[in-house]
Amino acid sequence: MPPQFPQKICSPMIDTNYLLAHSQDLDLIIRHVLAGLGHGLHAGKERGAGVEFSEYRAYAPGDEWRRVDWKLLARNDRYYVREAERDSHVAIWFWLDASASMGEISYRYPEISKLDYARAVVACLAAVAQRQGDAFGLIVANQARIHLTPLSRGPRQLQRILAHLNRTKAEQQLPDAMQIKAQMQFIRAPSLLFAVSDFLDWPSASGESLLRLRRMRHDVRALSLHTEAERNASFPLHTSFRDPESSAYTSELTAQQRPAYQAAYVQHYERVRQDLKAMDIPYLQVNIEEDIAKVVRNWLRKAGRG
Repeated sequence: MPPQFPQKICSPMIDTNYLLAHSQDLDLIIRHVLAGLGHGLHAGKERGAGVEFSEYRAYAPGDEWRRVDWKLLARNDRYYVREAERDSHVAIWFWLDASASMGEISYRYPEISKLDYARAVVACLAAVAQRQGDAFGLIVANQARIHLTPLSRGPRQLQRILAHLNRTKAEQQLPDAMQIKAQMQFIRAPSLLFAVSDFLDWPSASGESLLRLRRMRHDVRALSLHTEAERNASFPLHTSFRDPESSAYTSELTAQQRPAYQAAYVQHYERVRQDLKAMDIPYLQVNIEEDIAKVVRNWLRKAGRG
């Protein structure tokens, strides 16, 4: 049976309720990933569900009901949440490739593009990070620039991330080395970075930046998105194709060209895999026709194994 995509995920808007429902039991998986980061990470105090009481604050949508102080509710007729402090070992960043190639759609599900799928994956992981009280931020790479949602915590941060994802379009090229160097100074302390891309542009300045972040002891995890047609060369024959990032380039796939296309495809992504493996970056390659919840779960498990 083919995977069933909720209607709102197939549209430009992301169905937050669906994503939250499918992330409820992912916290233990991601905690295992974080626990395996090793030494050298700087612990700091963060507010959230912990053991050392800090203060009360007004309830906000998305807070867990188990943290509501019911005695204060009875006295003041208002909801308050108990804040606590606990050690925070890592900040979480989501790196999203939103270049023009990510606008490619599935032939089986023409309402879904690589970018739609990538936004859903990132939103699901952001929901996990928010529920656990982690600091998380978003890096969107398109229009030859870096677009940043800075690190923060809590339900409002999740809403900021979702809003940024919803307005993101697949546009133009990835940033060059100069743009990345100028705008990537914000990642200093070792962090966990989830990178979602089709990795068509490899080697590239963006790819090198991920390798450089790993050399700087950031923990980088890579998810490579593809369509079934890309992966098995099942495009309609004798159809002209244009490189979305270079409008002057067109090509036509014929039956005779198909073996060469498949060989070049395998060679390209084997190089991506080997380059990432050499830097100890867990890498998962999936089709956007696959079930999103299963892909997120498998990616986190793979990351946990290292």
